[in-house]
Amino acid sequence: MANEDKKDFNAMLMDSKDMPKVQIITDEKSIEKYGGDKMYFAPPIDYDKVMRLVPCGKLLTVGTIRDYFAKQSGADFTEPITAGIFVSIVAWASYQRAEDKTPYWRTLKANGELNAKYPGGIEAQKEMLENEGHTVVQKGRTNIKYYVKDYEKALFTL
Repeated sequence: MANEDKKDFNAMLMDSKDMPKVQIITDEKSIEKYGGDKMYFAPPIDYDKVMRLVPCGKLLTVGTIRDYFAKQSGADFTEPITAGIFVSIVAWASYQRAEDKTPYWRTLKANGELNAKYPGGIEAQKEMLENEGHTVVQKGRTNIKYYVKDYEKALFTL
């Protein structure tokens, strides 16, 4: 996202955009990829509510949140693009608040990867995770990415 300092992420967090909703998709490749035609859209505030559940020392992935929403709604899957955007909105909204923070840094991308789109980027998320006892490792030589080592052992169950 660009111009984060000029946006009101807490207003975005509260804008449901006519969600939640289930949409039936007809694209065969997507149906095959996601295992069904019932696609769920969760509003941004629902991501915030789930991300707030994760206690210190535990972790969550965006994929786990998506699976949880799909199961709760009776859909086959939760739409992945809005999921990534809404997780970032949660992070920036929390960052903009003086209090009542959401521990967004505990929500990782697939395979335990840190999220460069969070406030302060990789460095800030890395520092917060290490302060909670996690070990962050670097992988790759040219396309460097950062991951929580053995993140599976710290996953929070929804």
